[in-house]
Amino acid sequence: MARTTIRSEDITSGAIDVPVSGIVGVSTFTSSGTWTKATREAALGVTIKRVIVEVQGAGGSGGRGSAQSALNAGGAGGYAKKLIDVSSISSSTIIVGTGGAAAGGGTGNSGGASSWNDGTNTLTGNGGQGAVNANYRGGAGGTASGGDINISGQYGGEWGNTQTGGNSMFGFGGNFSYNNNSARPGTGYGSGGTTVHTSYASGNSGPGANGIVIVTEIAG
Repeated sequence: MARTTIRSEDITSGAIDVPVSGIVGVSTFTSSGTWTKATREAALGVTIKRVIVEVQGAGGSGGRGSAQSALNAGGAGGYAKKLIDVSSISSSTIIVGTGGAAAGGGTGNSGGASSWNDGTNTLTGNGGQGAVNANYRGGAGGTASGGDINISGQYGGEWGNTQTGGNSMFGFGGNFSYNNNSARPGTGYGSGGTTVHTSYASGNSGPGANGIVIVTEIAG
């Protein structure tokens, strides 16, 4: 039986097609944009058959005040994850939510929703709620929808428990500090910011962290 010899120069020159399957690339969106299959296929030199999409909503900011009932933290954004067959999908519109802005007084600000929409599949991670400026209420975690897995964000903490912002799938909430001039923000992506006590510090509350969308590309 004749033996076939494959030379490395044949592979690098493109004379021989080498089968490729499995995970071949990752596209990370930290701001809104468009995922385009043809562009990614050209960059990777493969045919993308499926993607794993992860959508993380943004976190809410903490409140600001002097009364204990107002010292509450922001909630984390919701998270959705889905395996999608993109054989007949050419592109998807991606929105990345912005974290809730630091509060100069009173109630915190809610984070924005993140989403993936390809015309067939819509995944949404809603933003976490800003802290409520009364009644010992941390901001609610954002809900999620459209995924094979949908996880709501963690609630922000309140006085008497912990004033730490809600944790997300990709980040940790800001920790409370009496003397922090500007309270600590959520870290990573999608987490909530913490509160600031106006009797001890003059700064604003901690902002929520922005969302993120991650697209893992699979060939074969």
